[in-house]
Amino acid sequence: MKGLGTRRKLLALYLGLALPFGGCIASHEDEQENKDMIVVGFSEVGAESDWRVANTESMRNTFTEEAGYELMFHDAKQKQDNQITAIRNYILQEVDYIVFAPIVETGWDEVLEEAREAQIPVIVVDRMISVCDQSLYTAWVGSDFRAEGDAAVKWLDEKLIEQGRDQEEIRIVHVLGTEGASAQLGRTAGLEAGLKAHSNWKLTARVMGEFTQAKTYEVILDLLDQGTEMDVIYCENDNSAFGAIQALEEKGICCGPEGDVLIISFDATRAGLTYCMEGKIALDVECNPLHGPRVKSIIEQLEEGKSPEKQWFVPETYFTRENLNQELIDSREY
Repeated sequence: MKGLGTRRKLLALYLGLALPFGGCIASHEDEQENKDMIVVGFSEVGAESDWRVANTESMRNTFTEEAGYELMFHDAKQKQDNQITAIRNYILQEVDYIVFAPIVETGWDEVLEEAREAQIPVIVVDRMISVCDQSLYTAWVGSDFRAEGDAAVKWLDEKLIEQGRDQEEIRIVHVLGTEGASAQLGRTAGLEAGLKAHSNWKLTARVMGEFTQAKTYEVILDLLDQGTEMDVIYCENDNSAFGAIQALEEKGICCGPEGDVLIISFDATRAGLTYCMEGKIALDVECNPLHGPRVKSIIEQLEEGKSPEKQWFVPETYFTRENLNQELIDSREY
């Protein structure tokens, strides 16, 4: 698989012309002739959020030539078909490892079977996948999204008790992320459990935010124009929270622990935590995007002939205005 030289260069050039990647797959015109270089093909969801950009940068900063790697990068632009095509391209180019952040959980069996037949280990990052045969991928690195949702619900329950509102009707607007993504499914499941456990929690609207600020701004603004009442907006990532805040402020509505609407968010990016410290986001549950070093550790184990753990959960916490300061925010890598 290593040191294929001219044949791989020509194949990459042909595929770059023949397939609709828009120049996202790295060219091999400058390919290192070093036979010991480990080639990693990485397909990313896209660049829809600050979290996603941090995830991409973690991979780029980890798999460098100085560290002995050649990283081939692909931006799927939030389309599963693009990602499947990218994986097939990596198989044809005989990379050493395939790494991908799946857009949705299902629909991967066929292409991962092709990777297995080519004897290329597959490492899944961030969102999980649902396949008939778990041996189709070597390992997964990411977050426990259901635990994140449960943590948010527990915090909301305790916050309402603290405010003396635990017996009041609490009107909740739920802003979904990308439908079918693991983060969406897990965080939604946490909220669903909370709604079931609290008869006074009422879901007044469920809308698609697609993990983006622009889409969430649009749907929340529409709800406000329709007169939808809301005490809590449960946003499934920071960028959605930014869009919700933008819409609320445009209508003169205060948000935050002491405002008219509680904003719950996930990711805990620097920008998200800044909003949280300012009181605009009431709770920001951490979702750690720094997957590069963990993926590298898995590859190192495989190179040594070892069998890594199947699942690698990253450590996470949550933040409120009370446990934040500027020094902490500035010290974070994302």
